[in-house]
Amino acid sequence: MRKNKNKIVILLIGLSVISFIFSMSNISNTRRIKENSERQLKVLLQEKEAKDRVRTLPLKAGDIIFQTSQSAQSNAIHLATHSKYSHCGIIFKYAEDFFVYEATKTVSLTALDKWIARGQDGHFVVKRLKNDEQILSTETLKKLNNAQNKFHKKEYDKYFSWTDNQIYCSELVWKMYRDATGLQIGNLQQLRDFDLTSTEVKEKIKERYGENIPLNDTVISPVSIFNSDLLTTVLIN
Repeated sequence: MRKNKNKIVILLIGLSVISFIFSMSNISNTRRIKENSERQLKVLLQEKEAKDRVRTLPLKAGDIIFQTSQSAQSNAIHLATHSKYSHCGIIFKYAEDFFVYEATKTVSLTALDKWIARGQDGHFVVKRLKNDEQILSTETLKKLNNAQNKFHKKEYDKYFSWTDNQIYCSELVWKMYRDATGLQIGNLQQLRDFDLTSTEVKEKIKERYGENIPLNDTVISPVSIFNSDLLTTVLIN
């Protein structure tokens, strides 16, 4: 009889412990859910604030925006071109929102606030044609907008070739402006014109080309567009 009572007591204690653990687990899960919800709400509010903020920036369709990318090849571009700006795109406005037409994995539109957040320290520079009001008429802006169709969804060209089969960021900007306005924004160069002496650049070149380095291939770099005499700086953030 006493043994049965002991078993019952042990069983009750066990059930109490299990109930306590379950209760604490529920409290922990509830707390975790609440914390995740608060975190998600904070992110959403930050994204909304960023979106509202970029809506007020003094931008125009056709502006060219530059940033320091955080991609794997960004530092190699910095070393080869002696410029911190390793990525660029063209700004367009649809309804009330700004977007950047860019070449990353594929050519596509990216919301401006997300584009800015993706760059190093949120820093960016916006440039504009000096006589944009004369050149970028409604008809020309339509041509620039329609130039997207030629390149949309093309894959990023990691070999920096001058064909249109694939395309990289500054090549996209240069060719879209050429096609829409006839202007050549930035001086074309050859691969051999860049500083290819650093170890990181050499390793990246070997990774891409092996021993057959196309030193005479035509290239347009972000910094060449950035330094173009045809542009003026309208915003530095």
